[in-house]
Amino acid sequence: MKIELKTFNDLDLTSLYHILDLRNRVFVVEQNCVYLDTDYKDLLSHHLMFTDETGQLHAYARILPPGLVYNGKSSIGRVVTSSQQRNSGLGKQLMKEAIKNCLQLFPDTAIQIEAQSYLIRFYSSFGFVVIGEDYLLDGIPHREMILEK
Repeated sequence: MKIELKTFNDLDLTSLYHILDLRNRVFVVEQNCVYLDTDYKDLLSHHLMFTDETGQLHAYARILPPGLVYNGKSSIGRVVTSSQQRNSGLGKQLMKEAIKNCLQLFPDTAIQIEAQSYLIRFYSSFGFVVIGEDYLLDGIPHREMILEK
């Protein structure tokens, strides 16, 4: 897999299309969740992409700077793997790479995330700790989690 990290301005149109397509296939279609994906946070974020030799995007996460979502904390969001690559270990590789890049880009901040509740064990395996109670976000149970620096 080819791994790339780009700012929004460095994305070409094809890459942007692949990102939006993967996010919509998983979050909107598979999870049956109607939400506004274009929240303007992409414009200020870094985009981590895992593509195969044909250019097909199989895993993606966006890295958000401190203050964009959480005051004084960076964040990782829109973490997604294609249905073809699930249970292959690619999601773990994606999260390791996302955390590494987040800490390199924003070394003096903790990382806070909105985790779908069924994935708490997955995120906990990277050192994230649950903060707060379950809440519904776009009809899906979520929990806030934090990884201290």
